[in-house]
Amino acid sequence: MAVYRLPSPYAQTPARRRLSGFALALAVNFALLLVLMGLGVVPVPEPKLPRGFVVDLIPDSRDSAKPTAETHVRLERLHQQRPVPKPPPIILPVKPTIAPPPRPARNGPPWVEMSHDEMAAGDIANASHSGSGSADDSEAVGTGPNGETLYAAEWAREPTDAEVNGYLPPHAPNGYGLIACKTIPGDRVEDCIELGQEPLGSHLASAVRQAAWQFRVRPPRKNGHPMIGEWVRIKIEWYGHDRAGE
Repeated sequence: MAVYRLPSPYAQTPARRRLSGFALALAVNFALLLVLMGLGVVPVPEPKLPRGFVVDLIPDSRDSAKPTAETHVRLERLHQQRPVPKPPPIILPVKPTIAPPPRPARNGPPWVEMSHDEMAAGDIANASHSGSGSADDSEAVGTGPNGETLYAAEWAREPTDAEVNGYLPPHAPNGYGLIACKTIPGDRVEDCIELGQEPLGSHLASAVRQAAWQFRVRPPRKNGHPMIGEWVRIKIEWYGHDRAGE
């Protein structure tokens, strides 16, 4: 009959018995430590945080973001205590920085030498007889029917009484007739129109216009040159038996 025997601790080797005892003691100490930590006797070590800093950009409240009255007073005092820098002085140059160009040296006389012809051309006394605005130019007295310049007439030959009086109305009064005519070659005029008369309704302007085909009138001049085709003003006056023409 087989018999099973429980192993006895004394039957183990000494090294094995020591290891079992050390494990049992370590388990008892660890259990005791857990009990003490649960009771708060032994403080739990806090975890170490990494070194650094945190910036909070959100204000705690709206009131804290608004500057207070004390902040305004401090800023005003700081602004008053801050020295105001003085502007640098403005120094004007004593001498001009831009020098005028030197004058060219002139060895000749201080006048311009001119020939006899150049002096004669520059004579003011002769200027009225040549060029624009000459004294021989015809006088402009108004405008023609289409806006042309109207010049005063200059007779090449004054009309006779027989040439004009034959066109007068019966019992013609004293007065004048005024017409405007266009000059043509041969000191003649054409296309005459009536401009006015005195007295009104006397038909004196009509008599002058009808007799104008016989008139001898020089064309107007400008700068000494005749201008054929320009308009001239002709005026004939009657005073009793006398007649005057312009």
